[in-house]
Amino acid sequence: MMDTMANHATKIRKYIDKYGLEAVESFLDVCLSIDDLIDHHSVFIERRSKNNGEADEPLVVRKIASSDYMDEFINPKEFMEQQKQKLEDERRKRRRFPEEPQKDVLLFLLENAPLENWQRDVLWMIREEAYYFAPQAQTKIVNEGWATYWHAKIMTERALNDAEVIDFADHHSGTVAAHPGQINPYRLGFELWKDIEDRWNRGKFGKDYEECDDYAAKRTWDMGLGLGREKIFETRRIHNDITFIDAFFTEEFCHEHKFFTYAFNPERGVYEIADRNWKSVKQKLLFSLTNFGQPFIFVTDGNFENRGELLLEHRHEGIDLRIDYAKDTLKNLHQIWGRPVHLRTVVEGKGKLFSFDGDKHIERKIDA
Repeated sequence: MMDTMANHATKIRKYIDKYGLEAVESFLDVCLSIDDLIDHHSVFIERRSKNNGEADEPLVVRKIASSDYMDEFINPKEFMEQQKQKLEDERRKRRRFPEEPQKDVLLFLLENAPLENWQRDVLWMIREEAYYFAPQAQTKIVNEGWATYWHAKIMTERALNDAEVIDFADHHSGTVAAHPGQINPYRLGFELWKDIEDRWNRGKFGKDYEECDDYAAKRTWDMGLGLGREKIFETRRIHNDITFIDAFFTEEFCHEHKFFTYAFNPERGVYEIADRNWKSVKQKLLFSLTNFGQPFIFVTDGNFENRGELLLEHRHEGIDLRIDYAKDTLKNLHQIWGRPVHLRTVVEGKGKLFSFDGDKHIERKIDA
């Protein structure tokens, strides 16, 4: 990928020499502003049918009833071809474009936007790099926690002398410090890796442990299995952030580290603890990791209202849009699509259609 990015940089420099710095840089900024509008899981899941419309029923043109010897006069070949073309045009109008909502907005733009060749190439490069970074975003907690775990173990058990421990502890405490209002992936990952190693060393898993109702017995549970190191390497090979949290964020872990959810109290005008139930905490944590906590945006119509305009839809699954971000994104998409761009969403339970026509932003109420 380093070679690929170097090649991309060479191409960009050539385009700058040919088309000018301002033109290339401004278009590059537009592409970078929408580089997260990709389908992060498309590399694992086949989204689009391979038949490319071949499964459509064959068109049948109804003939005017006539006897066999008069058929070529009543239903001439030119007439039949005209009728078939009309049916094809009607089918094309009825068919959705795209046929199914498309999450990879960048791919849709590459295939359908009226771009110059150099612009299409720049957008393609941005999309390729976005897909390279996507798996890293899917393993941020796993990776950062793993690095912190081994950094601490190597430094405290192998590398440091007595005089250096305090400096390391000061640095390490800053890395794993809790930050108000957000999850620190270094802290969460580090604590989970330590917990997994401890549980499998002591045998705190399996049917007997799960069915034990004695809280004191579970706290002192120790079968001396010593499987912790083996388990963390196994876990490292097969989990991403979502499956990692789902499998190992337990009730005991939640209570020991005092996790909770919070919400804004309009009566007091402050944020306060809303729930300490571990299932609620885990659910909210998993939800924040789905789609990297970003809104779900799909292309639903590339010929909106039969005017060649672009319609996007925000599939509201608990993540609200930042309206200022949405408007800026519509403005940038307009530079690529070249026609008015629209976004359907839900704001405070009410349907809204945000549009940008090239000059101004328009906001309309629609059915939710």
